[in-house]
Amino acid sequence: MSDANTSADFTDKPAFFVGIGGSGMMPLAMILAARGRQVAGSDRSLDQARLPAKFDYLRDLGVALFPQDGSGITSPGQVVVASAAIEPTVPDMVAAERLGCERRTRAEMLAELFNDSTMPIGVAGTSGKSTVTGMIGWILHATRRDPTVMNGAVMKNFATPNAPFASALVGGGDAFVSEVDESDGSIALFRPRVAVLNNVSLDHKSLDELNQLFGDFIARAELAVINLDNPDGATLARTVPARKVIGFGIDSDAEFTAVDIEERPYGASFTLVVRGHDPIPVELQAPGRHNISNALAAIAAARAAGVALDEAAVAIGGFTGLRRRFELVGETRGVSVLDDFGHNPDKIAATLTTLHAFPGRLLILFQPHGYGPLKVMRRELVDAFAANLKPGDVLILPDPAYYGGTVAREVTSADIVADLVAKGCDGRHIADRAEAAATIADLAQGGDRVVVMGARDDTLSHVAGDILAAIAER
Repeated sequence: MSDANTSADFTDKPAFFVGIGGSGMMPLAMILAARGRQVAGSDRSLDQARLPAKFDYLRDLGVALFPQDGSGITSPGQVVVASAAIEPTVPDMVAAERLGCERRTRAEMLAELFNDSTMPIGVAGTSGKSTVTGMIGWILHATRRDPTVMNGAVMKNFATPNAPFASALVGGGDAFVSEVDESDGSIALFRPRVAVLNNVSLDHKSLDELNQLFGDFIARAELAVINLDNPDGATLARTVPARKVIGFGIDSDAEFTAVDIEERPYGASFTLVVRGHDPIPVELQAPGRHNISNALAAIAAARAAGVALDEAAVAIGGFTGLRRRFELVGETRGVSVLDDFGHNPDKIAATLTTLHAFPGRLLILFQPHGYGPLKVMRRELVDAFAANLKPGDVLILPDPAYYGGTVAREVTSADIVADLVAKGCDGRHIADRAEAAATIADLAQGGDRVVVMGARDDTLSHVAGDILAAIAER
């Protein structure tokens, strides 16, 4: 791929997104289109007639959509943007190669926009990036900073009937808030003025690789907002000058901390304690201690970007959350159904811990987001479930998400279930997802909480809705 800073005129060229419906691609395309750029794209899900509402919305924004057969790439003047998941044999990529089109990865395109902004705020970490990005974006919006926000999830505050896929917000202010991805190493492209490091834990890479990437990221920032409750985060904080570090944490000696915590099933409250400032009461519409930690990160980042502390603390109370982040789909016959993005050990543990703070059995449908992650995280994933499932809880795994292409199936859902059963958990492998969902619906009784978990597959939200409907119709 070409360097993100070459071809000064490339920002005027039409952009073609291969895989435009992806969670990282769609908001970037939306930002470019809103800024007047000619944008087109293709997507495998479009060809498979999956999630038609998403593509209808892109068309409404003026984005031209094509089959993923090379027909949309017709000129060497197009810049072709592709995510890391797109293989070179995809017809669009073959057409781009034949025509000699300029190429960008998604991260290169995003980094150029981010680095060119006056106040780039980057949110990094293994877990919580999308939530903290949404929180910061909402605080800046509510305090009239008119930010641009690039997120990997739909921000419910900005979603309307006419804009249901609000994973991006385009503003005219100085701030450009974006989550930045470590999984492909592209975090190295970003030069933030304010860097947030939420946590460091095993996901796509080894801890040594992650610490190197995150350490370099915070070193490039003018100010680094770092979670001192996280052991690796606390270690990295000591590698940069103390004057550049703003520490936050619930259980550590940090500049930003929370006391008097009260948890509720779908919210929380706490007192914000900041050195040199009077305590401030904070109300959250997001549950769990992990979201209190996320709120500390967002408030600290907003303050670093120039927002008054009192204003930030009040504004965050209006943050209504993200789609598929502990999202209550509905309640029927005494059963609550939730849709959640949990897919790595930390996210799964946070969700289960939050749910088990209140009574009720858990019925979990967890769809792994690929065979590769299962291989990398097998032991940690099993440990996270085994440590956080209670007697009576049921965990059902269908086969991992798979969209074609070559993949090594060295570790499967059946292997994860076998490991969990060996640890005494009620784990079940039901390969077909629809059958797994029907089993969950049949098992549900009053007082249960049903949780649909997994990443990289927007149709999981439909599965949660189907389970809710099946329980209601019994």
